[in-house]
Amino acid sequence: MIKPEKGIFFDGHIFDAHKFVSDIIRTADESIILIDNYIDDSVLTLFSKRNRNVRVTIFTKEISKQLSLDMDKYNTRYPLIKAIEFKHSHDRFLIIDNKEVYHFGASLKDLCKKWVAFSKFDKEAFNLLDKLEQL
Repeated sequence: MIKPEKGIFFDGHIFDAHKFVSDIIRTADESIILIDNYIDDSVLTLFSKRNRNVRVTIFTKEISKQLSLDMDKYNTRYPLIKAIEFKHSHDRFLIIDNKEVYHFGASLKDLCKKWVAFSKFDKEAFNLLDKLEQL
């Protein structure tokens, strides 16, 4: 199935938005990077749909006590997710296999609470990965 490269999910289209993100996550063969300042257990649930050999790294503004507890519980049941505190981004990005970069107008935990736009970038046209490696 070919996924759209840009679009808008409107409030109330929660299932469609979560299915779209889940389908993106399932395409990963090696790695997923999420840059999102606001993470909760609903985001961890999305990552339970990945292939077992896919590494996940989350860059987020703060690793709260609650998020740390949720991640500990998640990591005992599913393949490890690594979280890193990161305060350099306002926007949200989902990066698949260091090749595909999706930009989201809202945190994944808040999909479709209001209108949410998304777009896809090609790695060649976007140097986000190079910036992350420099940190």
